[in-house]
Amino acid sequence: MIVLGVILLIIGFATGISILWTIGIVLAVIGLVLLVAGALGHAVGGRRHYY
Repeated sequence: MIVLGVILLIIGFATGISILWTIGIVLAVIGLVLLVAGALGHAVGGRRHYY
């Protein structure tokens, strides 16, 4: 999600399309929040294990 957000940020900045810029920021922030929550040991997406 972070990578998709960064890609949309770059495309939005290069083309000047503000909606891509906004969606990219939102996706990057949500991805970072989920990354931090997972790193702290919280179950993200309702799963405690990968199996």
